[in-house]
Amino acid sequence: MLVVDDEPGVRDALTRGLGAEGMDVHAVADGDTGLREAATGSYDAVVLDIMLPGLSGYRVLEALRRDGIATPVLLLSAKDGEVDQADGLDLGADGYLVKPFSFVVLVAQLRAMLRRSGPAAARVERGGLRLDPGTRSTTWQGRDVELSEREFAVLHALAVHPDGVLTKDELLAAVWGGGGSASRNVVEVYVGYLRRKLAAVGAGDLVRTERGRGYRLGPS
Repeated sequence: MLVVDDEPGVRDALTRGLGAEGMDVHAVADGDTGLREAATGSYDAVVLDIMLPGLSGYRVLEALRRDGIATPVLLLSAKDGEVDQADGLDLGADGYLVKPFSFVVLVAQLRAMLRRSGPAAARVERGGLRLDPGTRSTTWQGRDVELSEREFAVLHALAVHPDGVLTKDELLAAVWGGGGSASRNVVEVYVGYLRRKLAAVGAGDLVRTERGRGYRLGPS
């Protein structure tokens, strides 16, 4: 486990706490060192503060994803705004916790991230929709749909439940891991992102809203 945080107290607490949970922890204090370590791909997960000396956590995360490093990343931030959460998650973070956070929730988030980063799921086909979790690629009637990791995860969650409705809480659990890493409003934000991109390829009505219940995949 790699911990990147400039606060000595946080580094020490996480090193001791995660160590007690049976995890091997290496902690560093700045973004540049964090990026060098994380870029090796040798860690199972990264706990990454956003406000860091040198490169910010956002820039570290952006560089990792740009270079194809898929190691799960849990962002830590003193900011609790929904836009801040959406920005971090859209860059490819797997979770987002606001300081001060519950250590129990942090551990639960890390374990959920590690479970989700296991073997890739099988390809999903629903009429004109094709999803490949291995390559994170999406097509609609043969046309490529460029989705962020989080947008893909929302669509995939709906596609594997084609005949049922997923509530916001169920989408939070499936995509963000639950545990307070994101709010219900973030689900609405990402459904909106997803619909706009699907509309661009003629599938604007694919993600349906069931009033008072949640979302489902429409006829494909």
